[in-house]
Amino acid sequence: MPLPFIRWPSDAAPLIGFGADYNPEQWSREVWAEDIQFMKESGVNLVSVGIFSWGLIEVQDGEFDFSWLHEVLDLLHAHGIAVDLATATASPPQWLIEKHPEILPVDKSGLTADNSSRQHWRPTSPLFRKYALRLVEAIATEFAEHPALALWHVNNELGCHNTYDYSPDAVAHFRQWLHTKYGSLEKLNFAWGTHFWSQKYSSWEQIQLPQNPMTFGNPTQTIDFKRFCSDVLRDYLDAEMAVLKRITPEIPVTTNFMVMWTYDGADYASWADHVDVVSNDHYLHPGPQSWIEQSFSASHTRGIAAGKNWILMEHSTSQVSWQPVNFAKQPGQLERDSGTHFAHGADAICFFQWRQSSAGAEKFHSALVPHAGKQSQIWTEVVGLGEKLSSLSHLAGAMVEQAKIAIIFDQDSYWALANDSVPSQAVKYREHALGWYRAFVERGHSVDVITSLTALESYEVVVTPSLYMVNDELAQRLTSYADQGGLLLGTFLTGIADENDHIAPSVYPARLGNLFGAQTTDWMPLAPEETIILESGLTAHTWSENIVVSTGNVIDTYPNGNPALVETENTLYVSTILDTASLRQLVDRIALKKSIAPALTLAEGHRAELRVRVTADGSRYGVLINHDEGPVSVGNHHISETGFHVVEL
Repeated sequence: MPLPFIRWPSDAAPLIGFGADYNPEQWSREVWAEDIQFMKESGVNLVSVGIFSWGLIEVQDGEFDFSWLHEVLDLLHAHGIAVDLATATASPPQWLIEKHPEILPVDKSGLTADNSSRQHWRPTSPLFRKYALRLVEAIATEFAEHPALALWHVNNELGCHNTYDYSPDAVAHFRQWLHTKYGSLEKLNFAWGTHFWSQKYSSWEQIQLPQNPMTFGNPTQTIDFKRFCSDVLRDYLDAEMAVLKRITPEIPVTTNFMVMWTYDGADYASWADHVDVVSNDHYLHPGPQSWIEQSFSASHTRGIAAGKNWILMEHSTSQVSWQPVNFAKQPGQLERDSGTHFAHGADAICFFQWRQSSAGAEKFHSALVPHAGKQSQIWTEVVGLGEKLSSLSHLAGAMVEQAKIAIIFDQDSYWALANDSVPSQAVKYREHALGWYRAFVERGHSVDVITSLTALESYEVVVTPSLYMVNDELAQRLTSYADQGGLLLGTFLTGIADENDHIAPSVYPARLGNLFGAQTTDWMPLAPEETIILESGLTAHTWSENIVVSTGNVIDTYPNGNPALVETENTLYVSTILDTASLRQLVDRIALKKSIAPALTLAEGHRAELRVRVTADGSRYGVLINHDEGPVSVGNHHISETGFHVVEL
């Protein structure tokens, strides 16, 4: 049975997708023939086509040329390669910019973008949408019956460069969005706290974008602007989706998210239900934490997908082209990185791009076929990965077994703590959550990174790192979770503000009452290089608090004797940030309390992780990513080699 989210050719068995963005328009037809030969040699079975080809499809206003695209799709289909066909709306053509320069976005400084790059369009522009949807209609109609068509690819990395637009279109749409959300200026003024600094609005026309405040901006206005920008992009996705579903209701539709360290502009938890399958792009964070950030992002992508399998639409075979220093991957890393995403539920492993460009801004970006072609070590590893994924076709559709431990990642809290008027800008929300994730994984545990919308009841432990914004519904669910026997681990800055970023005049966390058996009276952030040794010997940094304990038990204290860690039967409150070694010790205590055995027993400093995928018949397969040489046991299997290993349990 084909995968539920990719329409494979009718004669194809279930497959793990393997492929890349394919841009044949950059090359001659002679190269196309070689491309097909190389794709067959490497095991490629899925390619994305047409992502940046608007100007080659609609060569002039209303004048379409599909001939070359038909030729490409025919060639791919003849060789059994499925196509993720893009709507080609990612970058407007030059004729459209010449005719309607008013679709160009405006940056925060008030400068209008030029036409020399990509994604130079306003998400709120009705003119852009008119032309883009006409293109989508034309492509969908032209290729609706083409047998190569396996999946629709809406736009590309929506908002990657144009999330925050400050154009007149954006101002008008922001006011409309606010009117829809609040209904009245009275409610908006309350939500934004406009009695502070004489900001009260008496007409909608007075409202501007948070573009250039004289000093600290209104924090709720800033958060609402980010919510608006995310919603506008999602609304654009819906518009393209509606055209595609009207013409080809049986073809699944996706767009590539960017769940990774470089992007925070979209609330993807609210997008997931707007696509048939979640897909994601991920590129490595340079430095020693790259492996764990990648794992965190993959787990988070699955959390956004509500536990369903997903598509890795882009990652790199080696170096990228947009970092200050573009480091090459080490031998074997390509397979391990791909395996990390597979372990967390990716049923297609794809790259940017198929053949490395000879011109343009990404000509230094690695690809499946490098400039050196088959002489490159990359090609050898690509072929090896294709063989590996082909051997795992029996796991197509196998679901990732839920972990016993979850970490909540909340987009509103991420945005709120990024504001400039916070107690400490040294508190980085994503890094804080990543620290907890790393500690659990390094102690051999599997962890699900979930959204604040996810049901909690089936988890043994739920961690809320600085879950700053908690609305009434979430507060009730967190309380109920602990009351019903789950272990809720909360940290400082959890349960502080409501959805309007309002803080009640009370001890903290007012949104959660006395849930943790202790409450905070004063925050005392630490200097950037300052550390504190707790009574137990744990090392803390960045943050400290004055805590008043009521029903909880103090399990660690600051040097002055004040409580630092407090637990009740079903909660644990951590009032500071612990260093990695200290977090690992605390993780052991948590696991012991809930009788959670680690999935792996790891030597100190050994980097490895295990996730289990379960087939429809209940068979369980361990997916081990071993980043370091050294023995790791998975069930009855003992593995010492680095790499991406799959064993039946």
